[in-house]
Amino acid sequence: MQQEEVWDADVAQHYDTPESGMFAPEVLGPAVERLAHLAGEGPALELAIGTGRVAVPLAARGVPVVGIELSPPMVEQLRTKVDEATIPVVIGDMATTEAPGRYALVYIVYNAISMLLTQAEQVACFRNAARHLEPGGRFVVELWVPDLRKLPPGQSATVFQSEPGYIGLDTVDVLRQHVVSHHFRFDEGKQAELFRSPHRYVWPTELDLMAQLAGLELETRHADWAGAEFTAESRSHVSVYRIPPTR
Repeated sequence: MQQEEVWDADVAQHYDTPESGMFAPEVLGPAVERLAHLAGEGPALELAIGTGRVAVPLAARGVPVVGIELSPPMVEQLRTKVDEATIPVVIGDMATTEAPGRYALVYIVYNAISMLLTQAEQVACFRNAARHLEPGGRFVVELWVPDLRKLPPGQSATVFQSEPGYIGLDTVDVLRQHVVSHHFRFDEGKQAELFRSPHRYVWPTELDLMAQLAGLELETRHADWAGAEFTAESRSHVSVYRIPPTR
């Protein structure tokens, strides 16, 4: 599967879940608050801006936001919320596409960097972020931590969520660090609807090396947007990298 095939018009039309899931105020609010603080008075660039889940409320806070997005249908959904003048978007791959200008903040949220399926592409994404940063600027990555302890020997799939009408499971290729997430939604009938998305999981220490290759330094790492301590038991992290001010 190519990412262009995954994020098509049908997915884009059903992507937003207002007031619930990743759009829930308790999920979205702390992310926007932290990003606004990190941007300060400078502009921000969102890689994989999607339908504007984060960018729209961040722009409403007074932060000038520009986006890069691979999927035109996702941008079409963004345009139902704000126009091009409010949040400009460049269509293209987040690993190589350039947006005009330099930014105080570049960010990529909700595991989006894992949608780049090779280590080389992920390294290129860090370098692309660094190219867009002004001296002293920050690159923020929100990403899950692989929980391979749930994967018994000889088993290649784990259920990560099960509730009425929904089952989510991951199939894992530990050799290539690849995961395909399968989302099954169903009702009382016989049929189920399946959505699949491929990812390359990345360990936090591997991200730190990617940052070094791009000339970035790790500034902080927390378990969530509210600043909880990152520990061995944390299932996700928010990592802030910085371009040295004297670059």
